[in-house]
Amino acid sequence: MEWLVRPLHEAGFRVVALDHHGNNYVDGYEPEGFLHVWERPRDVSFALDALAREQLLGPLGVAGFSLGGYTAAALAGARVDPQILWAVLTGAVPLPEIPEFPGALEALRKKYPLDESSRRALDAAAADLSDPRVRAVFQVAPGVGGLVTPESLATVRVPVGIRWGGADTVSPYDVDTRPYLEHIPTASGGSAGPDVRHDDFFAPEPADRLSAFGSAWRRPPSSSSTWTDPSADTASAQSTEPAGSTR
Repeated sequence: MEWLVRPLHEAGFRVVALDHHGNNYVDGYEPEGFLHVWERPRDVSFALDALAREQLLGPLGVAGFSLGGYTAAALAGARVDPQILWAVLTGAVPLPEIPEFPGALEALRKKYPLDESSRRALDAAAADLSDPRVRAVFQVAPGVGGLVTPESLATVRVPVGIRWGGADTVSPYDVDTRPYLEHIPTASGGSAGPDVRHDDFFAPEPADRLSAFGSAWRRPPSSSSTWTDPSADTASAQSTEPAGSTR
């Protein structure tokens, strides 16, 4: 998502993109990488801890696309409902489309039998994964909205900006975006267009309407701010001098 990262870099932010284990093109796909979504915000906090050992970090902003949208919200206080997640794993609730890994659910069941120990393991999904360094969130076509609890979304206190595509069938507005927009008291957002699909946000040179809100988001709230951006989950931290971006 260069349309989002490039303006941040040009504005002097240090941008770091996370390749989550089991959900990236380098290491390949594992079912946990798509279904154990609560591990993703932990990855970001781990990366930020590593960055903090290199230099002082200011307050952070977090942005994310698709599953990264959930990750960003989780770092601000969103929590997955383990009961709904269990219903998905058992087939009582249909699993939304995963274009990159259509057989993810079956692969996960082969690795983890659906017994009581597996159900107890899902309690980790309901843990507080918020990071107090996060001061703002930006979601792009966010996923997992149907699995998060309205009660946890109501606790989010940082500013949250949301953008979605009107033709998105992977993270449909009513299922995945509306819960964030309606239950986060600080959330605001808008559609990128009625014909914008999920994959359109990944285009190297997207339409002007996508670039517009990317460049608008790059403006920091203060000169000492730090931002975090999970596209596939991307962390961007503002420093006093422009720094290179990594992925």
